[in-house]
Amino acid sequence: MAKRVVVVGANASGVEAAAATRKKDRTAEIILVTNEKQAGYSRCGLPFVIGGEIPNFSDLIVYPTAYFKMLKLNLKTETEVTSINTKEKIIVTIDKTGTKEEVDYDNLVIATGANSFIPPIKGREKQGIYNLRTIEDGKRINNAIENGAKSSVVMGAGLIGLETAVALLERGLEVTVVELLPQVLPAMLDPDIAKIVQEFLQQRGLNILTGKGVEEFLGTEKVTGIIAGGEHISADLFISAFGVRANTKLAVDAGIMLGETRAIKTSSRMETNVAGIYAVGDCAETKHLITNKPVCAQLGTVAVRQGKVAGKNIGGGDAFFKGVLASAVTKLSDVEVGVTGLTEKGAKRAGLETVTGKITSKTRADYYPGALPIKVKLVVEKESHRLIGAQIVGEEEVTQRINALSFAIQKKMDIQELANADTAYAPPLSETWEPMIVAAEIALRRLG
Repeated sequence: MAKRVVVVGANASGVEAAAATRKKDRTAEIILVTNEKQAGYSRCGLPFVIGGEIPNFSDLIVYPTAYFKMLKLNLKTETEVTSINTKEKIIVTIDKTGTKEEVDYDNLVIATGANSFIPPIKGREKQGIYNLRTIEDGKRINNAIENGAKSSVVMGAGLIGLETAVALLERGLEVTVVELLPQVLPAMLDPDIAKIVQEFLQQRGLNILTGKGVEEFLGTEKVTGIIAGGEHISADLFISAFGVRANTKLAVDAGIMLGETRAIKTSSRMETNVAGIYAVGDCAETKHLITNKPVCAQLGTVAVRQGKVAGKNIGGGDAFFKGVLASAVTKLSDVEVGVTGLTEKGAKRAGLETVTGKITSKTRADYYPGALPIKVKLVVEKESHRLIGAQIVGEEEVTQRINALSFAIQKKMDIQELANADTAYAPPLSETWEPMIVAAEIALRRLG
C-alpha cells in the first residue's frame, strides 16, 4: 500500500517538502492542506505589488494549479487543520463549507508558518489595523489606497515594515514609521549601518520615529490615530509590522516539543520529537552556524531548504540541514541592504569578542560614469581571526557580495585569507580594490 504524506501548509517550505518527497517516492499519496485561498505564492513579493513594481498579486504565484497536478499532489485550499492525533496518526480538517474530515497519515510535515501579531496595546481590538502576511492582506491594503487613503502609519521598522513603508510612499501616501527600538532594522543591522539606511530613507520622504513605542490606538470602532512616545499621530491607513511569531498551536496541542525560541524543536533531519512528524519553515527552530545556538530565522531561503531536507528524508533519503547564517537582502527605494552571519552586537550577545573593518567605496571605478556609493562592514572574531559577519549598504551590487561573504563564513575563512582573495576588476564593473578586500585589510590592521 502506498505511503500517505500529509503536509500542513502549502507555501514555500510545504510545497518544497511535497515536491522533494515526490522526486524520491513516485508512488506516495501526498496531500497538502492550506487555510488560504491561494497556495504556492511568494510572500516576499507582497510589498512590491503594493508599491507597483509588480503589476498584480497573481504574478506572485510561483506554483500554479498545473504544477500540483503534474506532481500528483492533492491540494486542499481554504481548509483548516484543527487537530493532530499523533498516536492514531490522524489529522482533523474542516473546509470552507464546514465539512469535517479525518485524514490518516504515515508521515506529517508541519509547515504552518508564522502569524502577524500586535502587542497588548490599548485599543488593538479596533477595526482598521492591517497586516501584510497573505495575498488577501495585500489586496485589503491595496483597496484602502484605491479608496482614497492619503496618509499612513507603519508600526515597526523591520524588513517588512520598511518595505511596506517604501511601497506606500511610492503610491503617493504620506508615511510615518514608528519603531520602539532606537534604530531601523534592529534584528538585521548594527546601529552605525542602520543610521545610514534611516538617513537615506528620510531623504526619500519617509518620516521615521525611532525609540517610540505605540501606546494606544485611538478612535471609536475604527482606528483613526495612535499615541506613540506621547505624540498623537493621525492617518488614514495603519499597518501592523510589529513582527511575526511561529504558528505552533497545532504542534503544542498535539504534544510536539517546542525549543528555546518557542518555535518547533527539530533535528538536523527536520524531525520533531514525534516519530514520523517533521517541521519546516517559519514555525521551525534550527541552529545558527556560528554560535550553534537555537534560532528561528523565518526567511524564504531557509524555508525552501528545510522543506527539501524533510521531503528527501520522507522519501527515503538521508539529508541534513546544518543551520543558518540568516543571510538576507532587501531593496528599499533605490538602496540595497544586505547582511550575513552575526552583527557586531549579535556577536557580543553570544560572548564573542570582535573587531570590525568598514569602508565606504564605489561600485565602479571612481572616474567611470554611474559609479555609486557602497558601504561594507565586516565583523571578525578577535581570537580566531575568522570572518563571522558582514553588512552592506549600497545602491547596487549588494546581493552577490553578501553571497560571497556568506560562502567565506561557511568555509571558516580567516580575515587574512579574505584580504588575499583574487578578485576581478574592470572600470565599468568594479573598483581596482574590491571594497570587501579593503574592509578586510582594515580589520586586519585592527587585529594588530
